[in-house]
Formats: sequence, structure tokens, C-alpha cells
Amino acid sequence: MTVQRFLLATDRISAWSGKAFAWLIVALALVVGIEVFKRYILNAPTAWIFDLNSMLYGTLFMMCGAYALAQNAHVRGDFLYGSMKPRVQAALDLTLYILFFVPGILALAYAGYGFAELSWRINEHSNVTADGPPVYHFKTFIPIAGVLVMLQGLTEIARCVVCLRTGEWPARLKDVEEIDVVGTQLSQSEFVDEESRRVAEHAQDIQDAAKHRGLGESGASPETRDGGRN
Repeated sequence: MTVQRFLLATDRISAWSGKAFAWLIVALALVVGIEVFKRYILNAPTAWIFDLNSMLYGTLFMMCGAYALAQNAHVRGDFLYGSMKPRVQAALDLTLYILFFVPGILALAYAGYGFAELSWRINEHSNVTADGPPVYHFKTFIPIAGVLVMLQGLTEIARCVVCLRTGEWPARLKDVEEIDVVGTQLSQSEFVDEESRRVAEHAQDIQDAAKHRGLGESGASPETRDGGRN
């Protein structure tokens, strides 16, 4: 397996886990909607609903971390970073990954395993309410999320090494973005004129250019940016 195939394979693992657990937002919306109806219409609030909401949102937040990292979607102050050459970007990223990311995520996974193991051993329940729900299954996702984020982080470190050697960022797995969806909807609508469609296409070009400047990929071809799949 080549380095590029390994990088894209890890991206796919992160994408799969992120998309699978993203469905929790639907469950969270349903739970909140039902509780609002019960609380204000039926006057029958659920005592442990706050615990359930916290666990659903916490699991969603943790398990989508690797996916966000794979898509380079974490918040970055790139007003200077975007103007740097790829090798400088890679050197900066590599330094920060080694100094901060690796120790922090290792601590998360190690401590999370201890929290989960203890929670299962004592059959832990939430103490927010008198009859709180079990939380050991929720705490189990802490070390799992840590392992997934670490795996993707090692992939990003490998990308930095490749960039330092070649002077170009290797391709990453491209996924659908919000503006892609808007463009697709506009192109298929019978009620949108040609000028609106051109504006949407221009917005997509602007976003792609900005994103690839931040990744040091301004000279990369569309095939390379899509992960070499075309």
C-alpha cells in the first residue's frame, strides 16, 4: 500500500465514523421536540432529559472530531498561515502536532479509558437527577473518540512529512460541502434563472480557491484535490 492510499484509507475511516454518528443530531432534535411537547402541552416533563441531551450531544461532538480533522474543518487562524509556502505550513503543523496534539490526545485516550472502565465497574448513573440514567455507555465513547482522532492525527503528521519532502500537500479525501448542496439545488430548480446559477458557481470557485490556499494546494489539479479518484 502506497503512502497516498494509506492517507485516503484513514480519511475514509474518519469520514465513515463522522457520518454515522452525525445521525445523532436527528435523534437529539426528536428528543428535544418531544420533550417540549410533553413539558408545555402535557405538563409532564421528563426528569432525566437533560442527561440524555448531554450524552447525545457529547457523543456527537466527540465522534465527529476525527472527521472534522480529516476535512481540515477545525478552526484555524489562517490570516498568516494561508500566505505561507507549503513547506513552511507543513513544518509549523508538524511542530504543533508533536508538541500539543499527540500528548493531548494520548492523555484523552488514556484518561478516557480509565473513566470508562471505572464507570462500568461501579454501574455509574448520573447524579444530576434523583433517578439518573446510566452513563457508562456514554463514557465508553471517550477513549474510542481519542483513538480515532489520534489515528487521523498520525495521518496528518504523515501528510506534513510528505509535504516537507515534496513541497506539495498530498491529496485528501474530498467530501460534500454545504455550498456544493446549494449549487446542486440551484442547478436542478425550475424556478431559478441563469444569473443565479452563475452566482452560485462563482461562490463555489471562491470557496475552493480560499480553501486550497489554506492547504497550500493552489496549483493542484481538480483530480488531485479530489483524492485522485477521477
